[in-house]
Amino acid sequence: MSRLAVPKTYKLFIGGAFPRSESGRIYEVRSAAGAFLANAALASRKDARDAVVAARAAVGGWAGATAYNRGQVLYRIAELLEGRRIQFIAEIEEQEGVTHAQASAQVDEAIDRWVWYAGWADKFAQVAGNANPVAGPFFNISVPEPTGVVAIVAPQDSALLGFVSAIAPALVTGNAVVVVASERFPLSAISLAEVLATSDVPKGVVNVLTGSPAEIAPWLASHADVNALDLVGAADLEWVDLEIAAAETLTRVLRPEQGPDAAAPSLERIRAFTETKTIWHTKSLK
Repeated sequence: MSRLAVPKTYKLFIGGAFPRSESGRIYEVRSAAGAFLANAALASRKDARDAVVAARAAVGGWAGATAYNRGQVLYRIAELLEGRRIQFIAEIEEQEGVTHAQASAQVDEAIDRWVWYAGWADKFAQVAGNANPVAGPFFNISVPEPTGVVAIVAPQDSALLGFVSAIAPALVTGNAVVVVASERFPLSAISLAEVLATSDVPKGVVNVLTGSPAEIAPWLASHADVNALDLVGAADLEWVDLEIAAAETLTRVLRPEQGPDAAAPSLERIRAFTETKTIWHTKSLK
């Protein structure tokens, strides 16, 4: 017996909840063949501001967790994503119009990247920090700390892998993120948000906005409570203007990357969202 399909309206992910855009706006997401897939929320300036507020509230707890615990949480995301692998493969096939093998490879690589970054969570400080030689009876130790709230424009030509590649390195050291998903392929980003909501990720640590990066990014770039701006997926935007806006509040900026594997795994992407704190301590002279 035939039945009516139940089309889904995908919402935003802010502060651990799934609100509609405060503007009430949505846009249609279509398959590579032009078929209707779902409605997605069209985020507004107010949504971006709400997401930054949620991220700021979450930074303290996430940064204050042990590095070992953060690694466990990131690994848990990989476990849950593995359990929903079939769903994500189907979504990517429909959105991007790729083969089953290509979609499978993208999901598998996304899972592997969560595992890779999870493994660095309790090791990165040993690589990026060090004991410094100084002239005098002192211990001098440098340690990396999270920058704070990181706003990200995710790669726009990837449904899942680019999204994961952009947010995972920022989370490793304790940052909270506000990420603008791919405008054409937003469904996997919100499906991943559903994974995050049912994992151990504290609410507000990851906030996902869907809609137009050209509309949302300027508000994030100029927001005084954003500490870093990753423009990895902003190559088609007026990204120089975004960089100038970010400079007004001394926000750190990573410029756009292009290519089939933008935001490839690297320690430099983790380091980009850290500050170095140096501690001096007097040695005992006894």
